[in-house]
Amino acid sequence: METKIRILIADDHQLVIQGITCSLNEVGDFDIVTATTCDEAFQLIKTNQNANPFQLLFTDLSFDNTTEDSLLDGGEELIKAIRNNDFDVKIGVITGHTETNRVYNVITNLNPNAYLLKSKCDAKEIGFAVQKMMANDYYYTHEIHQKIMRRNIIQIQMDDVAIQILKELPNHPKIANLEGVITKGDGSFLKLRSIETKLGNLRTDLNANNNTDLVLKAKELGIID
Repeated sequence: METKIRILIADDHQLVIQGITCSLNEVGDFDIVTATTCDEAFQLIKTNQNANPFQLLFTDLSFDNTTEDSLLDGGEELIKAIRNNDFDVKIGVITGHTETNRVYNVITNLNPNAYLLKSKCDAKEIGFAVQKMMANDYYYTHEIHQKIMRRNIIQIQMDDVAIQILKELPNHPKIANLEGVITKGDGSFLKLRSIETKLGNLRTDLNANNNTDLVLKAKELGIID
């Protein structure tokens, strides 16, 4: 008799848990267990690790039901705890969070095997994610994949001068005021024409309509705080 893939779903909303469970049941015959807090999810993984381990975990990032007594206050902390204990479980994120900086940090620092969006996670996609995860591969939903690709491209294009300009731009009502503020690698100041050229290139790279939009998009991408 073939052993069922054992899956743990962690989310603080019962309707979400039911939706993910239904989607999983449409694409396979799995042994599904659920948890409504990160502490509960971690304990389930820990206590079942030797006798009846979970192969997959699907978790949200934000949990509104955490309290002062909670040891793990969100999905990121749950994933870190699993990584720190070297538990052999593949981790998929199913969340509503699409902020580029948070997505980038989660994928870069925590390396989940999958990143899916609740609003677009149907049975077909979650089934595909399970296949990828069980094959020790990775799957990011299309929107997340595009965000990460764009974030990586932008990161490569950002040099010290670009970062200086983006950080200083909100502090000066006129572009001309940036002359005498932005410095090159040798310590000399960048001329106004060079600043304007750099700004034009940045607006093109980030697809910004104007300088205000440029700063907003740079913040959304996590390039500046």
